[in-house]
Amino acid sequence: MVFAHDTATALQAAAYLVNSAEPPDTLSTVADLATFMTEFAYTGRYDGDAAELEQVRTARAPMRELLVADQDSAVAIVNRMLAEHQALPQLVRHDAYDWHLHAVADDRPLAERIVVETAMAMIDVIRADELSRLDLCADEECAGVVVDLSRNRSRRFCSTTCGNRNAVAAYRARQAGED
Repeated sequence: MVFAHDTATALQAAAYLVNSAEPPDTLSTVADLATFMTEFAYTGRYDGDAAELEQVRTARAPMRELLVADQDSAVAIVNRMLAEHQALPQLVRHDAYDWHLHAVADDRPLAERIVVETAMAMIDVIRADELSRLDLCADEECAGVVVDLSRNRSRRFCSTTCGNRNAVAAYRARQAGED
C-alpha cells in the first residue's frame, strides 16, 4: 500500500467530490451527499440538509485547486486550509479503523472536515514526493482528477466510463484501419 488507509480514502473522497462537479453534476441532491457519506464512511456530524450540501459543493473548487497544484502551490494551499480551520491533529481509533489522524472535531461541519482531511492527506503525498500520483484524466473530453494508488502507476482515467469510452474509440480506430 502506498499510503495509510485514511490518506488513501481521503484522496479518493476528494477526487470523487472534485469530479462530481464535472457535467453532469453528480452531487446535486441531499441523497447524493448521503451516498458519498456512506461510500467513504465519514464519521461525525452529518446534518443531511440542503445547507450542508451547498457547503460541500462549495468546497469542491478549493479541493480541485489543491489536487492539481504543483508542489510549492500545494504546500501553500495545505497550510492555508489547515490554518483557516484551526486544525489540531490528534490520533484516534474508531469503528474498524486502527490509529489514524483527525484534525478537527467530529462536531465540526462536514465540509470543513472534508477539506481538512484532504489537506492532511496531501501532507503525506507531498512528504512522500508522490504528487505524480495525482493527474488529470487522459480522456480529452474530461477534466476529471485521477488519484492513482496502483502499484505500477498505470491509472490514466478518472472513471470506468472514461476508460471504456477510450477503449471503444481505440478499438473502432483499429477496426477502421483494417478495412
